Amino acid sequence: MRVLAKENRILWINAIANRMPTASSKDVSRIFKKLKGFTEPVREVEPNIFVLNPLAIPAYGSKLIVDLNQRSLVRQVKKAMRKLGFSNVVNMVFNPAAGMIAGRLGESELIYYCVDEYTAFTGSAALKEIEEKLFRMSDLVIVSAEMLYDSKKQFNENTHIIRHGTDWRHFRTALDPALTIPDDVNGLPRPIIGFHGLLADWVDFELIKKVAERFKVGSVVLVGKISVDAEEKIKVLDGIPNIHFLGRKPYEQLPAYCKAFDVALNPFTINELTLAANPLKVREYLAAGLPVVSTDIPEVRILEDCLVGTDHDDFISKIESSLAEPKPREAVSDRIRHESWEAKIDELRSIVAASRNKNGGLR
Repeated sequence: MRVLAKENRILWINAIANRMPTASSKDVSRIFKKLKGFTEPVREVEPNIFVLNPLAIPAYGSKLIVDLNQRSLVRQVKKAMRKLGFSNVVNMVFNPAAGMIAGRLGESELIYYCVDEYTAFTGSAALKEIEEKLFRMSDLVIVSAEMLYDSKKQFNENTHIIRHGTDWRHFRTALDPALTIPDDVNGLPRPIIGFHGLLADWVDFELIKKVAERFKVGSVVLVGKISVDAEEKIKVLDGIPNIHFLGRKPYEQLPAYCKAFDVALNPFTINELTLAANPLKVREYLAAGLPVVSTDIPEVRILEDCLVGTDHDDFISKIESSLAEPKPREAVSDRIRHESWEAKIDELRSIVAASRNKNGGLR
């Protein structure tokens, strides 16, 4: 969106939840945050990027509630569009729940940018019908992984792959000698084996435990918040002295944490959700010049400097190899430079232009 905002005005509609909340303290906190956000006016958070926090009931199994959400959300979004004087609108949908209002906003073009197997998320199965309708009605579908392409092209012949980019310049700053390593990681015993991202139920916590046990003299650093769905699974890490939970950190600070890592991990479990995933963090690690070890996710196999562990033992072996024979960090970072978001927007523009030329306009 930041790249697109250089030439377009963007109305960013904050995500509508894909599942009903639970009674957990984190979900309750999110509810209050959503309610607070709803009371705020549409605001310009960065040049040409305006944010709307809509209010909706996250339940998709009831036609009554879906209809209620549709009417309410259409009113909220159209009001914001009128306030901003929007016309000739391209609706780019990233969240399948937004399929409830897609095509109802007077948009001239509809693009579904699908980056996950959303109905495989915990508690999201009820979205299946809404998402399939969204695929079919979209003028253009973009997916981020080969497996998503294979499973989604049946719904829309105008489906294309654009793999994730990365904020290369931002993460490249991890190689700046002047960048200060944060106090909460600086001085930890090495090797520092790091992870940043959401600690969700698709993370293999048993594998992280084995890594910590193998490298007892080192440190396993986990940067990120713990999702509600992972609160039980992550208990397997309780009491392990060399695992350090540092919590969620501002995006601006992530390169400094990467600078502290000796090797970075993508320890996903292997299931329907992750096999279709294209982990953005892997490209961020590589942009920071880090040695990277991932579980066997198809989309990381094509990345030259990412080592893939086929099972837990092989994963740990790959960490050992990365530590024993590290590649020059500048060279690792340079090889991912072509995966910038600017390059991905160029791909998107080319696909949109080709579709318009073929069809005389997407819609």
